[in-house]
Amino acid sequence: MTTTEWITDIALVLVVFRQLREGRLDHRTFLIPLGIVAFVAYSYLDSVPTGGNDLVLIAALTGVGAVLGVAGGVYTRIRALDGHLMIKAGAVSAILWVLGMGARMGFQIWVEHGSGADDVARFSVAHHITSDQAWVTAFVLMAVTEVVTRVATIYVRSRRAQLGAVRPTAPVLDRTA
Repeated sequence: MTTTEWITDIALVLVVFRQLREGRLDHRTFLIPLGIVAFVAYSYLDSVPTGGNDLVLIAALTGVGAVLGVAGGVYTRIRALDGHLMIKAGAVSAILWVLGMGARMGFQIWVEHGSGADDVARFSVAHHITSDQAWVTAFVLMAVTEVVTRVATIYVRSRRAQLGAVRPTAPVLDRTA
């Protein structure tokens, strides 16, 4: 792994660790992780291979990223406090985030520094995955999808929480008269 890859992976993990402490939900909550994955996508997505079962691999890992992202967003607490929305990543959210990021990092390290490259090559041949770029694309889209769906889930939930905090309660009618 290059220094840039280590920095981006660690930065994405730190995004959630920062949210383990309750803080104010603001634009940075959305822009920092989206900026990081935009950089990653720009840097690593040269093409989307379509030969053999490449798209199956890409769709499967993208789906895993979506599930992890939505679940991470659901398990992030959002509440109104003094006219502001507060956010705090729960333990489940943090574990899912680290699991997704850690799995990608672990896979890359295993392929680069062990027998992983041979195992992945055999798996690829047996399952008609045509290129290394299919694996790169699949893992990058998994990361991008995990971040985007987590941020989108948090955004939707924050809008609903904000509406709930602002919306006045319905008056209670006195039916005794």
